[in-house]
Amino acid sequence: MEFSHISVLLEECIQGLAIQPSGIYLDGTAGGAGHSKEIAKRLTDGRLYSLDQDPDAIQTARERLEGLPATVIQSNFRNARAALAAQGVTSINGALLDLGVSSHQLDAAERGFSYRADAPLDMRMSQSGPTAADLVNTASREELAKILREYGEEPYAWGVAGKIVSQREQTPFETTGQLAEAIASAMPPAVRRKDKNPARRSFQAIRIAVNGELDALSEGLDEIFDLLAPKGRFCIITFHSLEDRVVKQRFRQWATACTCPPELPVCVCGGVEKAKLITRKPIEAGEFELENNRRSRSAKLRIIEKV
Repeated sequence: MEFSHISVLLEECIQGLAIQPSGIYLDGTAGGAGHSKEIAKRLTDGRLYSLDQDPDAIQTARERLEGLPATVIQSNFRNARAALAAQGVTSINGALLDLGVSSHQLDAAERGFSYRADAPLDMRMSQSGPTAADLVNTASREELAKILREYGEEPYAWGVAGKIVSQREQTPFETTGQLAEAIASAMPPAVRRKDKNPARRSFQAIRIAVNGELDALSEGLDEIFDLLAPKGRFCIITFHSLEDRVVKQRFRQWATACTCPPELPVCVCGGVEKAKLITRKPIEAGEFELENNRRSRSAKLRIIEKV
């Protein structure tokens, strides 16, 4: 199956990066290489380093970036410093992260990300390590409920977790269809009638847990920001409130000089801001993009510039 993925907020990202033709850039989430290709096309004696943990994305990116000043590396962006150091790179002029699951990963049923098709219960972005089936068949009810509540903001987390635990005692979960059915059956009838996709929040939560997405984001933000040269731009596209909250808080922290407690009348910390916010509020997709790419509906782009 061809790796199909429409790049979200493409023009806004390219403008936000303020690309220098001789600069060094990082795309930490290559995906279908849409953003990467547009960055690389604008470079002369500069270079783009394009990372992804998904072997399918790596193969696609190498094909689509052939002949351009770009190097494709299989790595999670949380390890950006080590990945770039191996290439002799210790400083970059800009970075982009397009977070979450790609269209290809959702559309390739065999990857097990979607509740819309019955397929092996996998959800691994890197295609290595424990699967979603491993998680739902071994975690305790308490652990499952915590994952569903924290990562999926699922109001019926305890009931769903209980249903998963009782059902796996009869038959271990092997497919997305089995899990989606169990989740739906744990919902009150009124919710099932109202919500056509009652498994959506739980599938998001399990995917985030399987891939350690929020930990990777927190670590990756610090690693990449440290790599940025002065005036370097950092663009991040998020797709749900949990990611956006992490990015917003970290950006605010970097753009704040004083860290004294608010009750102190004067600053005594001598803090200096590390960055300035380019976007006070997130950039969202315009009408044309919303009509042509449904994935753009929940996208939020935030941009910061290192001082």
